[in-house]
Parts: sequence; structure tokens; C-alpha cells
Amino acid sequence: MIKLESLFKQKIDPNDQQPVKSFIAKVCHMDGLLFVGLIALISYGLIILYSAGSENIQIVLRQVGRLSIAFIIMMLFAQVPPEKWYRWAPHIYGVGLALLALVLTLGVVGKGAQRWLDLKIIRFQPSEIMKLAIPLCIAWYFDRKTLPPSMKQLLCASALILLPVVMTAKQPDLGTSIILAISGFSVLFLVGISWRLLITVAIAAISGAPILWLTMHDYQRQRVLTFLNPERNPLGSGYHIIQSKIAIGSGGIGGKGWLQGTQSQLDYLPEHTTDFIFAVCSEEFGFIGICVLLAIYLFITLRCLYIGSEAQTSFGRLLIGSLSLTFFFSYFINIGMVSGILPVVGLPLPLVSYGGTSMLTLLASFGLIMSVHTHRKLIEH
Repeated sequence: MIKLESLFKQKIDPNDQQPVKSFIAKVCHMDGLLFVGLIALISYGLIILYSAGSENIQIVLRQVGRLSIAFIIMMLFAQVPPEKWYRWAPHIYGVGLALLALVLTLGVVGKGAQRWLDLKIIRFQPSEIMKLAIPLCIAWYFDRKTLPPSMKQLLCASALILLPVVMTAKQPDLGTSIILAISGFSVLFLVGISWRLLITVAIAAISGAPILWLTMHDYQRQRVLTFLNPERNPLGSGYHIIQSKIAIGSGGIGGKGWLQGTQSQLDYLPEHTTDFIFAVCSEEFGFIGICVLLAIYLFITLRCLYIGSEAQTSFGRLLIGSLSLTFFFSYFINIGMVSGILPVVGLPLPLVSYGGTSMLTLLASFGLIMSVHTHRKLIEH
């Protein structure tokens, strides 16, 4: 257990030229620039959410409540030294895998999917735990191995990644399974996998596409067909993406103005507080508003990658690199599917979409990043 009183016993150097920054880093174990970026993104998201939710202040207040809990979790995760995360990594992975197995047998069914465990007190998705468990475990696995890795090591790591990915896909939850795959295979990319092997895997994946098509659920096939031609069923499966593209295109350069979006305010745009909230931003704030949102996302991503480059251990670099790339691909995929350049897979826009569980996991991942960064030891020359 972390002793809270120890947080206040750390001394601040009186000669430090930046005492506030030193206090934040040494006592609170928070990275100031990353924290500011997160606050900017969340604030912008709440403004968009208020409009997307038809000016319902209760939706915003519920979101603020969840964010408050998520920030507490982030701060607690940041207090734990990375050495402990290193020791706990395989155990967290094992617990997450066991919970995924329980979901497939005892999970609660909702909206045609078996993704939740109901503990009476709390109901949660174990697949969200794996978003942290997989990067932790794979980074732990490669930490003390010679890089670039051997084929045997790559196969072992791939098995550790694919097992929870397949179990999540069977729930079915295609969006989360894609993110889990990205979180794990990004570590393989960072450890120095050869381009020849990457090309071979890509060719094999393309060759196996027909087999994948046969194993997909009907609604998943429908999403692919809709992506290729949304107009084939404009009032059915293609309705979401058609309305989304109308909202994005109608925003123009400066947008229609806050609370003035017709697609969301008149309920033409489905899921406008969750998966398709980016279309609301595009319609009301236009190209300028999109650029602001993307600038905040890129600032957070680049800050995380910079923190990763300063990590003192291989475990820290691989963990931060994986979490940073997972965050990047989370908003990249959401924006791509809302814009019609990627199939709809049901992923929220990070820290902007209305939701709970994914937000907790995401801010917990930033807590891990801050833990590695703020617990660095001074190296004597």
C-alpha cells in the first residue's frame, strides 16, 4: 500500500529555479505539460458534449463525475514506482486473462454482446484492463532480452497478445480487440522487428482476409460493405456514416457556431454524444475547430513520446511507447471511421466522447506514463 503521508515528506530544493514544476514532479509525481494538455482536451470535450447532449447539463455533470474518479486513479497510478509495475506486470496480465475467461462463461449480455462482468456492486468490462495489462506484460517480457528479438521470442510475445485479442473478439467486441492488438504489436515494432518480417506478416494477413471474412459476424460484414458503399442502404446500415459526412462537410471553415449544429440538435446524427461526437465538433466549429482538437491530441501524443525517449529502462521506454501509440490510434481510428475513410468499429473519441470505463483506463495509462517519468533516478557521472 502507498503511504499517503510519504507524498508530503519529500523535500524541494530551495535552489530550484522552477519550484512549482519541481513540486508537481517530485511530490505529486505528475508531468505538468502532459497534465495541462489533458485538461485542455477534457475542457474542449465538455464544451462539445454539452452541445451534443442537446444542452443537457446532467450529461456534462455525469461526465465530470467520471472524470474526477479517473483523475484520482491517474494520480494514484503515478505514485507507484515503475519497479513495482514491472514486478506486477505478469500478475496483472494473468488476472485480466482470467477475467476475460469469466466473461465468456458468466458475462452479462447487453446489446447482443457478452462483454461485462456484474459484481453487483460494480459492472465493468475486463477487456479494458487488458489495455494496460498487455503493454505491461510485453514490455516486461522484452525488458532483459537482447534486441532485436529472435523469432522464438516474437512468437511467444505474439501468443501473449493474440490470446486476449481473440477472447475479446469472441464477445464480440471488434473495436476493443483492435486496440488490444495495437497495444501489444506496437511493442514488437518498438523492439526492432525487421521490415522483411513486417512485409511477410502483411502479405499473410492480406492472404488470410477471405478466412477472416468467413469468421466475422453478420453485423461486422455489414459494416465493411457499408464502408465500401454507404449509399447501398442509405436508410439502414449506411445512415450513420452518411449523416456524419453531411455534418462534417456542412461545418465549412468556421462552423455553424456552438449549439447551432442541425445534424445533432435535430437528431439526424445517431450516437452524437459517443462514437460520432467528432462530427458534432466539425459541424459547429468547422475546420478551425478540428485543427484545434487535433493540435491538442498531437501535443499530448508527442509529449508522451518525448517522455518515453527519456525513460531510463527498456521496460519504461517500451511501455510508454506502446501506450502513446495506442492513444494515437484510438483517436485516429475514431476520426477515420466518422469521416468515412475507415469502417465503423465502435470506438469512442478519447476523453471527448461520453462514457466511463474506457475513460478510466485511458487516464490510468497516463498515470503509468507519469510514474515512469517522475520516478527517474539521478545518474552520477
